[in-house]
Amino acid sequence: MAIRSLLQCRKWSKSEWLVAAIGLVLIVFSFSFSVDSTSDSSVDRSDLVKLKLSSKAKERGACTVLPPKIHSSEKSFCLDGSLPGYHFHKGSGSGSKSWLLFLEGGGWCNTIESCSSRAMTSLGSSSFFEHKVAFQGVLSSDPSQNPDFFNWNRVLIRYCDGASFAGHPEAEFKNETRLFFRGQLIWEAIMDELLSMGMSHAKHNPSFCLAIPLMFLFVLHIFDKLQAILTGCSAGGLATLIHCDYFRDNLPRDAAVKCVSDGGYFLNVYVNCLLSQVTKFSRDLCLCCSQVSVPDVLGNPTMGSFFHDVVTLQDVDKSLDQNCVAKMEPSKIQNVLVPDSADIDEYWAMCRLNIQECDAAQMKVLHGFRSSLMDAIGEFHENKEGGMFINSCNSHCQIRESSWHSPTSPRIENKTIAESVGDWYFNRKPVKLIDCPYPCNTSC
Repeated sequence: MAIRSLLQCRKWSKSEWLVAAIGLVLIVFSFSFSVDSTSDSSVDRSDLVKLKLSSKAKERGACTVLPPKIHSSEKSFCLDGSLPGYHFHKGSGSGSKSWLLFLEGGGWCNTIESCSSRAMTSLGSSSFFEHKVAFQGVLSSDPSQNPDFFNWNRVLIRYCDGASFAGHPEAEFKNETRLFFRGQLIWEAIMDELLSMGMSHAKHNPSFCLAIPLMFLFVLHIFDKLQAILTGCSAGGLATLIHCDYFRDNLPRDAAVKCVSDGGYFLNVYVNCLLSQVTKFSRDLCLCCSQVSVPDVLGNPTMGSFFHDVVTLQDVDKSLDQNCVAKMEPSKIQNVLVPDSADIDEYWAMCRLNIQECDAAQMKVLHGFRSSLMDAIGEFHENKEGGMFINSCNSHCQIRESSWHSPTSPRIENKTIAESVGDWYFNRKPVKLIDCPYPCNTSC
């Protein structure tokens, strides 16, 4: 009887059509929610995710135009010539069409010698990668630890090029080295692979009745829109800023795409230039390049010189926004503000290891560094689309740890990092959270 009524639906009045359409939409929504709930509750919350070496790396390498001297080695990508890799946890339920990519960090190498040493470690060779790694923090599949992204497709991209996924093979010939400087190719190859795995498009639910009014079809389409986040920490946080535009440009135009850099803003004139690749998302960042130059405690441009060497060694400038670079002139306390070369007499030794051991004079220097950071991000603070969560905790790389979201997580205005990123990504509210100076935050 019900089937016969449906077959005669063309005789219904407009009001009957409207009631039927609304009822069908409610049924579809209820069904999708029940499916999501079932899927989400059955998510495999295993802490360990297997390594996968990139199958696209070889294919992409064969298309790269290289000098004859190194053409025969074009199929290898990590510093030592091994294939790059990643760990992938498939999404489920309501997160099956959403993607979160995390770029691993781990410093940089700025000379042939340091890169050669690095090539014999997990930061330069996939031969030393762990076969399984724990997915925690922003990569966790536990909704109590990762409330907004726990059931997304989550990818940890391993770091093995030494230049924030931005090196170029032409530098191999220039430097006459057996090392492989192909961070940009690693990034592009793995992106190609993930796009082929479904990141390139959202799959839409089938239409249940062609007579449903267009506005209801539109509502159904919205719930299928692709969502994506590129994030990373330290060298991976810097890579996030360098590659954010590329990430956006290779996803559907209607996709909701945002980038989150954790501990990737290294305050120095050269470093800020590297950050300025994000021209489409935060156009004012480029202005910071010519306005800020923060030396180490001895007044030396240690980090600026270091990054200059990284860029020169691996031709990283080819991965940067050229409009910003054209405007330029040619981590933590222990690595940036007080590197070893600036503390020969070990005056900072205890302070570098434990901030609670810093004396009043040293704290004054640290607070001055904080003030310089606040000045540097002043214009970005006015960017309506950008978000910030800047706490005063003496910690580097917080989004892959329990500090992301747990009872002991650092908070600003009673918000964890996870809650703040979620509010910003989903446009629930603007997020411009800046902590008071250390040691005022008792949640650290």
